[in-house]
Amino acid sequence: MHGMPTPEICNRARIAHDPRFDGLFFIAVRSTGIYCRPVCPAPTAKRENVVFYPTAAAAVAMGYRPCLRCRPELSPEAFARIGEETVQRALGLIAEGALQDGSVEQLAERVGVCSRQLRRLFVARTGATPIVVHTTRRMLLAKQLLTETSLPVTQVALAAGFNSLRRFNAAFREGCGMPPTAIRRQRAEAPGGALTLRLGYRPPLDFPAMLAFLSKRALPGIERVTDSSYERIVGPAEAPTLIHVSADAAKPELLLRIEGPDPRVIPDIVRRVRRIFDLDADLRAVHAVLRSEPLLAQAIKKRPGLRVPGGWDGFELAVRAVLGQQVSVAGATTLARRLVDAYGEPCKGGQPGLDRVFPQPERLIGAPLELLGLPKSRATTLRSLARAMADGRIDFGAGQRLDDFVERFTALPGIGPWTAQYVAMRALSQPDAFPAGDLVLQQVLGGATSGDGLRLTERATAARAEAWRPWRAYAVLQLWHLAGDHAVAKTEQRKKARVVR
Repeated sequence: MHGMPTPEICNRARIAHDPRFDGLFFIAVRSTGIYCRPVCPAPTAKRENVVFYPTAAAAVAMGYRPCLRCRPELSPEAFARIGEETVQRALGLIAEGALQDGSVEQLAERVGVCSRQLRRLFVARTGATPIVVHTTRRMLLAKQLLTETSLPVTQVALAAGFNSLRRFNAAFREGCGMPPTAIRRQRAEAPGGALTLRLGYRPPLDFPAMLAFLSKRALPGIERVTDSSYERIVGPAEAPTLIHVSADAAKPELLLRIEGPDPRVIPDIVRRVRRIFDLDADLRAVHAVLRSEPLLAQAIKKRPGLRVPGGWDGFELAVRAVLGQQVSVAGATTLARRLVDAYGEPCKGGQPGLDRVFPQPERLIGAPLELLGLPKSRATTLRSLARAMADGRIDFGAGQRLDDFVERFTALPGIGPWTAQYVAMRALSQPDAFPAGDLVLQQVLGGATSGDGLRLTERATAARAEAWRPWRAYAVLQLWHLAGDHAVAKTEQRKKARVVR
């Protein structure tokens, strides 16, 4: 299958239990009928009894059941390596629930191919049909909820997308080889019955750097960031959910605590948190491309775990990007705070510091945003953005081509290529988004090229980045941090010079 390591590499990785390969392939053992992760602690099976598959769904399609020890539901996904745009777009739509109530035919229409072609592409690239991919995702989520939480089985069924407990029990028994109650009996009771889920990733992950990035942009009332955690309240305002994310010190996992959720929103919360912290990134593949640039090789050596911070909601991130046009990060955050105070909806039962949800587009369409201190042109842009979102001319869902999104987004008044690429990078998790008009990128690349501190033009910046496809968004984060390091170094030099004088 495309993108999967060779059998020789897979075999060496499973013998070494190498976490860097977690999710890049799965190990099926013929003698047991079980499939495992490369990090499985079970005794290593004989090579002649092992088959390697590119995805969990591929193993399921061949009749294998998930391991109870290594728990494949904790494995990060690696669909970005597939390299087929149509399949990647369809996978994004499946993750958003496109096959929950829709058909494969409707999914195929959304990505611009016929259903037969989509099935053929899926089998060739993932080893399974779209339906099997969707079903496997549901079963693994259910298995995780049964293992890690105290949710009643009926609520686990709802979270997994089943309205019938009978159908859920039958599907779970078929997919996992046992009834849901058998998994539940093996679960250790969580302290206080908290709903806490483990979210796996392939190391390294620079969690402190991610928190520092989010902290500078945190909105009081909606989110709170400390040196070790991220908290956020999410709507609807009449029945809000509080999430708390922290790192496991011993394992390559984040801990997601969810308070007060409707079980049906759990998959969406997990998906969004994984996007915020870019947990499915395969940095080995990213760095293999970016290290060809000496400047990026230097940056990666200093920060090997740097990832692209996502956003919780596309509309919220787009509004904040517009607010940040031609102002500093601190200035943009101040304006966003005013916007939330004026138009954010108070949450029922919220706690101090986490008591509002970001305003919906309808609230901003006719709002006098100039009263917040915005220039008239920027206020007009925000109202146009809200109107376009409300009437469906733009959206921030999965399945979009980068160029198509940029074209639609820049058609709005006051939206230029920089804003569109930035939003695509963080709201759509487009790994190849690249805001070539960014002044910081132009300066740091110009300084490295000429040595005289002159910045590159936008065209020259874009040309320089061509060799970094399809991972240009990761280059952006590395270069931004490198520029920050240079700024800190210059500040320290000036301080020392003043002391000497």
